[in-house]
Amino acid sequence: MPPEHVPRDETSPDLLSPVEAIRTGARRGALRDGVALCLSGGGYRAMLFHVGALWRLNEAGWLPRLDRVSSVSGGSIAAAMLGLTWSRLELGTAGRSAKFEELMVAPLRRIASVTIDLPAIARGLITPGTSISDRIEKSYRKHLFGKATLQDLPDRPRFVINATNMQSGALWRFMKPYMRDYRVGQVRSPKVSLALAVAASSAFPPFLGPVRLTIDPRDLAPSDGFEDLHREPFTSEVVLCDGGVYDNLGLETAWKRYRTILVSDAGGRLGPEPDPHSEWAGQSRRVMDLVDNQVRCLRKRQVVSSLRRGKRKGAYWGIRSDIAHFRLDDAIGCPHAATMQLAEVETRLAAMPDLLQERLINWGYAVCDAAMRKHADRKMAPPAGLPYQSAGVG
Repeated sequence: MPPEHVPRDETSPDLLSPVEAIRTGARRGALRDGVALCLSGGGYRAMLFHVGALWRLNEAGWLPRLDRVSSVSGGSIAAAMLGLTWSRLELGTAGRSAKFEELMVAPLRRIASVTIDLPAIARGLITPGTSISDRIEKSYRKHLFGKATLQDLPDRPRFVINATNMQSGALWRFMKPYMRDYRVGQVRSPKVSLALAVAASSAFPPFLGPVRLTIDPRDLAPSDGFEDLHREPFTSEVVLCDGGVYDNLGLETAWKRYRTILVSDAGGRLGPEPDPHSEWAGQSRRVMDLVDNQVRCLRKRQVVSSLRRGKRKGAYWGIRSDIAHFRLDDAIGCPHAATMQLAEVETRLAAMPDLLQERLINWGYAVCDAAMRKHADRKMAPPAGLPYQSAGVG
């Protein structure tokens, strides 16, 4: 057994956990009585789906109850925007913000109207001295985050923007107090730009990555981790790609700490391939997709199983969920055939028409409402209708 793993009895219920305990994680059984929200990856599709879910949580007064928001990839775009605007949302005594649509929805819809992936790829390939990830970071900076850094995030809830360290194979966490890889070490109070953190979290290989983060080794200190890689070159340059490569649900930093877990999942699912590629590049890509799909499905099943068995509190909702399965008489009507078409939208950072944006937001709103009222908050009042009633879900 690798030394960083925590020994567990073969019959331990922890074996059913979707994340693995390490020496630096919260002590087994020492979960906090707090609420963590996990926002999955999935490009603009995920970003807009999560906007709808956050819209419903705002209306229901749940945003101030959050202790942690953990995100990857497209979910990190929405999460970082929520963190940046948190102090301006002015959540009242009822826990609702009247400025949510202005501060959260409007800017994210604006960037969803702009294609940033293909131009970044093209310019990154032909412009000397720049990379594709540099172009993506520049777009995030221009359209959303400006000069904001991790230090502009609130102290509570704790926002965790997750990327994958391609050198160590572990999670790299961007947070206000520190950024860290348990095998390499941590930098306290990092001044890294919010745009760079989100670019790293959404740098899906091979097209949008990696992000190369230069660090002064003197700033990267050991803490209480395993840290077998606290040495050059790991401590001077960190090579980061999409957080979804490691954990597409953003579960890792939330599951180990909090009893109540809310999971918003806009991730994809591998489709059948009647004629797989015979050349090595196509074969390799298909095999990578197969491995990723199996790991993602396993995490999802274990999360849902833990919630159903009462081992954790909370709720799971997904872009592929059938709202009828929640068995709520007053759930918002969303035909499964229509919502499955939304689930098939490409996971790119490519411009979307207004109607599609509205339908993705509506679907995230509706399925979050059903999951929350069924499993997390039986006292939550049903909504009056969809945010964009005339758009529906398809």
